[in-house]
Amino acid sequence: MSRKMAARFLRKLAFSPVPLTRNYSGEVKKVTLIPGDGIGPEISAAVQKIFAAAKVPIEWESVDVTPVRGPDGKFGIPQTAIDSVNKNKVGLKGPLMTPVGKGHRSLNLALRKEFNLYANVRPCRSLEGYETLYTNVDVVTIRENTEGEYSGIEHEIVDGVVQSIKLITEDASRRVAEFAFQYTKEQKRKKLTAVHKANIMRMSDGLFLRCCREVAEKYPDVKFEEKYLDTVCLSMVQDPSQFDVLVMPNLYGDILSDLCAGLVGGLGLTPSGNVGINGALFESVHGTAPDIAGQDKANPTALLLSGVMMLRYMELSDYADKIEKACYDTIREKTYRTGDLGGKAKCSEFTDEICKKLS
Repeated sequence: MSRKMAARFLRKLAFSPVPLTRNYSGEVKKVTLIPGDGIGPEISAAVQKIFAAAKVPIEWESVDVTPVRGPDGKFGIPQTAIDSVNKNKVGLKGPLMTPVGKGHRSLNLALRKEFNLYANVRPCRSLEGYETLYTNVDVVTIRENTEGEYSGIEHEIVDGVVQSIKLITEDASRRVAEFAFQYTKEQKRKKLTAVHKANIMRMSDGLFLRCCREVAEKYPDVKFEEKYLDTVCLSMVQDPSQFDVLVMPNLYGDILSDLCAGLVGGLGLTPSGNVGINGALFESVHGTAPDIAGQDKANPTALLLSGVMMLRYMELSDYADKIEKACYDTIREKTYRTGDLGGKAKCSEFTDEICKKLS
């Protein structure tokens, strides 16, 4: 992807409000909605209601991604869902359930592979009025999203011995490094940290690190550093203000982004966006919470803030700003917090309060 294309994506993707050209033409844009499993349909409905209250000019196209058996006997994403995302180029996804250790392959992985969503962006920022052990956290993790240990290449050599292959390529490493440097520059962030274990995995992580170093030479105005994964984890829980933007291979990004979410209150407050060459899919990254599904107890904040990221990607930043403010104000005022945030409000009550603030 060219530097010009990357810049366009990053201007769209900004999580924190930044000056953008407001070029909304009045056109209603269609967005693929994947409600998901467990609490997914409830929080998806909450987001739809809030977007309607804000009069966001989008039309939802809801699709089911329940795995279907293909001609080869393997289970995969339904063709109707693939066609919808390919057509609309942007989507919002609730949590999906994947069997552990058996059954079909992770649908989250399958979606990233199918649409080549190569960069996962997870902003973790402290929320005013919601106290945690840490204050003023403002960290962004950028994770290579298509390969590494999550390539799905594994087999049983002999009984009781399984081999899983970590795949790292120069093209994917350079692509996500370019994205991360451009993001850091566009968002006027202070520093980019490459997270790795090249001291142990000299060839695979060494290749990733080399690509980051080479791209860094093109961005002399971006402060760049390299740190081992274990060092970053230790330093992050001691003082997260040491870090700003971090870029890393797939598995490390999965672990570290969840750790960062824990600093600000958990996955229920953390948005996520997956950006590809021809589109993007935004999602809540928490679980399906089947124990509370259908009980009106779920917190829709993560999916809602992911929707806010999506609106900025679509250059609908005025709507994104209003919804984000209404959500943050509701959390700060404490009256309508859901159970996971220490309150007693129902999902519907939390949603209705945000809608009132938008009216």
